[in-house]
Amino acid sequence: MTEEESERLLPISNPATEANVQSRLFQKYKIKSYLIKKFPIIQWLPNYRWQYFQCDMIAGITVAMTVIPQGLAYAKIAGLLPQYGLYSAFMGCFVYSIFGTAKDITLGPTAIMSLMTASFGSSPIQNDPTYALILTFIGGFVQLLMGLFNLGFLIRFISAPVLSAFTTAAAITIGFTQVKNILGLKNIPKHFLECVYYTFAKLGETNVWDLILGIFCIIVLHMIKKLRTINWDDEGESITLSQKIARKFLWILGTAANSVVVIGAAGIAAAIISVYPDKAMFTLTGEIQSGLPPFKIPKFIISHGNITQSTAEIFSNIGPGFFIIPFIGIIETIAIGKSFARKNCYKLDATQEFVALGVANIFSSFVSSYPIAGSFSRTAVNSQSSVKTPAGGIITGTVVIIALILLTPAFKYIPNAALAAIIMSAVLQMVDFKIIQRLWNIQKVDFFIYILTLIGSFALGVEYGILIGIGLSLFPLLYPLSQPDIQIQDSSIPVIWLELGLQFPASEYFEDRIIDLLNTSGRPQAVIIDCKNVFRLDYTAVKTIEKIITHLEHHNISLVLTGLKANEKNKLTEASISPLQFSSSVESAIEQISKE
Repeated sequence: MTEEESERLLPISNPATEANVQSRLFQKYKIKSYLIKKFPIIQWLPNYRWQYFQCDMIAGITVAMTVIPQGLAYAKIAGLLPQYGLYSAFMGCFVYSIFGTAKDITLGPTAIMSLMTASFGSSPIQNDPTYALILTFIGGFVQLLMGLFNLGFLIRFISAPVLSAFTTAAAITIGFTQVKNILGLKNIPKHFLECVYYTFAKLGETNVWDLILGIFCIIVLHMIKKLRTINWDDEGESITLSQKIARKFLWILGTAANSVVVIGAAGIAAAIISVYPDKAMFTLTGEIQSGLPPFKIPKFIISHGNITQSTAEIFSNIGPGFFIIPFIGIIETIAIGKSFARKNCYKLDATQEFVALGVANIFSSFVSSYPIAGSFSRTAVNSQSSVKTPAGGIITGTVVIIALILLTPAFKYIPNAALAAIIMSAVLQMVDFKIIQRLWNIQKVDFFIYILTLIGSFALGVEYGILIGIGLSLFPLLYPLSQPDIQIQDSSIPVIWLELGLQFPASEYFEDRIIDLLNTSGRPQAVIIDCKNVFRLDYTAVKTIEKIITHLEHHNISLVLTGLKANEKNKLTEASISPLQFSSSVESAIEQISKE
């Protein structure tokens, strides 16, 4: 083969072809990165191991033992039949395992979301879930859109004092509304103040058996939960296998305290009923519909007997609930996720959590779930159970489904007092009064915002209390924007410094200050505005500058803007405002005016 023929056989490098190959590889990398970001299961599932499954299975079963009694109890707070708490406890677990970024978070019914559902999702028909399911469906879309459009920054406008006051008010409201179940009282209104009044008014109707059982359950719950926090204080010492097993058993017993109490209370009730079938000694949960709910899109109308409501009427009645409930759900979930991500040293993608929670709520609405969020107590149990991946949620969801199919006939013996004890034990840990002293010492404005949010929540309901709190917390944030610090050097050539820039809330105030300046300092040759802190001019600000120029021109006074950014200069030029004078600095502007 000649040298010339050999050269012809060599591959010829084509820059265009190489660029196309690199472009395709880059596109494939971008697509893969996007899919991993939006579907985190793609990242952890290929690396899944048998050891992970063992830990996830133990954690999943342990969490299920917690969520089943909690779900039955929380459904009553939401104003729904007990089975809806279980309907809310499984689909979110499955969906989150695909979309979630935190291995510890468990989604499902929570005390606060149950209370918010009762506030906004109360149907005119008793125990009707229509409002609650619509809230779940629409709320899920709100959360999903917030995630897709990166609107997570909005939750930052809910300050820590407002959130603490809301949580405390919600916990006290939930806790006190359960007093009626501990006492066995009936026909007690839902509103907090009315609930307090009628609970005390009806103390004479107390069912002693419910009261004894309720107090007993609270005491037992407290004692059993202590088992999982025992510090054995024998590091470095060898312990026997039987000791290890005993300690593990005590930890599991303490973790499953809710289930232990419910099973024990139901057993006591069933035994007494079998001996005294004609005596209604305890107020029981009653029959619970067994089996899985149908998989379908929620109804958007109500038609039952003489009661009919259109979609428009339902949406009007729910009103701000479509935004408040998704917000609260996101705040709960993100706060819990960040806490455990820091503790267990992994990264939480907050934006993806919006998407995960939104999709979980949308799909949960198809199985008759009311709005769900991350649960702090169950997430803590999940973490303490050494869960390794989000697959633990799949185990939890599966166990809940099995319970719905097989165990619901036994749930009818569960006393309401036992469920009330579970709720009260859970929510009272959320009460935070320690913050009051710190707020008073650090910032008294925040102290009054906390107190007013608390009062508003008790007087009007937590759904309005949080709106009051957000409004009050925004006031000190927005007031400086409407009344900014404007420094004026009153001389032959007045110089005005804008400390916080110029936007629409401050425009009218700024115009008034300049007019006041002219009324008090005579008729200067010119006015200089130092714009080095002006990073954005909105339409109102541009119109204000135009009005100021017109006013000054009427008095033969020129206006010079100094240090203005190029983009903002272009806005004024494109607005056809004249005459316009710009200068790089205050000093050069004074020098320029002095020469005129």
